[in-house]
Amino acid sequence: MPLQTPPLRGLHDERGAKFTEFGGWDMPVEFDSIRSEHAAVREAVGIFDVSHMGQIHVTGPDATELMQRLTTNDVARLAVGDSQYAAITDEDGVIIDDTVVYRLPDETAEGANDEAGGEPTYLFVPNAGTDESTHERWITYRNEWGLEATVDNRTDEYAMFAVQGPDAAELVDEATAESITELDRFEAQYATVDGVDCWIARTGYTGEDGFELIVPWSAAEHVWSLFDCQPCGLGARDTLRIEAGLLLAGQDFDRESDPRTPYEAGIGFTVALETEFVGRDALAELEREGVEEKLVGFQLIDRGVPRHGYDITNTDSRVIGTVTSGTMSPSLEQPIGLGYVPVEYAEPGTTLQVVVRGQSKKARVETTPFIDTV
Repeated sequence: MPLQTPPLRGLHDERGAKFTEFGGWDMPVEFDSIRSEHAAVREAVGIFDVSHMGQIHVTGPDATELMQRLTTNDVARLAVGDSQYAAITDEDGVIIDDTVVYRLPDETAEGANDEAGGEPTYLFVPNAGTDESTHERWITYRNEWGLEATVDNRTDEYAMFAVQGPDAAELVDEATAESITELDRFEAQYATVDGVDCWIARTGYTGEDGFELIVPWSAAEHVWSLFDCQPCGLGARDTLRIEAGLLLAGQDFDRESDPRTPYEAGIGFTVALETEFVGRDALAELEREGVEEKLVGFQLIDRGVPRHGYDITNTDSRVIGTVTSGTMSPSLEQPIGLGYVPVEYAEPGTTLQVVVRGQSKKARVETTPFIDTV
């Protein structure tokens, strides 16, 4: 199948970007260099085109219940303008995807008068290439449970940009007609960017302060052009998120090849067991009994760079786990990574080995994030 393209594919090409396939999309992996783009975000500000991320819109009288029963966090706690990180799990508590759920302003039902009040409305962001299957999942369960909610896949209606770094707030605030500097982390609002209505959230995937803008597809190029800062590709996005200890779907968890639960993956904080959702009972049992393996961060002591799929061994060279993510950290100038190991090896300071190109390299378990984050 042909790759999907973001609305700015031609603009990125003119800028000299290099491209890669990711989640069925043809996306810029770097514009200048991963190191310079990484440094821009850590030290100043950079902008990412993340239009490959999905956009699922849910509204209606039972929208809150549908979202509550299909994500692990407590959606009912969200006021308008709030957002939360959550997992989508199957009946066994295995992560299908991770997502951010936004509570949008309530929408008035078609044909209703304004006095009737609006209906709860949400937008959530599944990972690249999963929007269709996620949309189908929501429709299937809505029908099975007899809930009244409209579920629309709007991935091809919106672009998404991430403006990230210590100078992001100043840059975004200059571009918006309404002030966005008072937003706290995981808060959002509609704001006008040179006449374009955008949903702007103080969220991100870098460990830095920053904002994510959801922009009408037709206005994508205009809005992008207003941000005079370093364009960044998926390469820098990956090094930044590894330093921040953040998960990458399909790599740090994969329902088919490496099934993991939120408790194994280190995102147990997204699980609200006081609510009812698909996978809740399995996760309640796991929370009581504990997990056998955990995702840990580690730093190589010996020379080498850990990569996805490399074996992790104990000091007796017995394989005990697998690297899920790894890189040479541009900020620390040290090789770092993430991987699953038995809980008895998960304590920070524990000595491990990572097999790099057939050679065992000494490593040490580290607390994540590897850097100071917001």
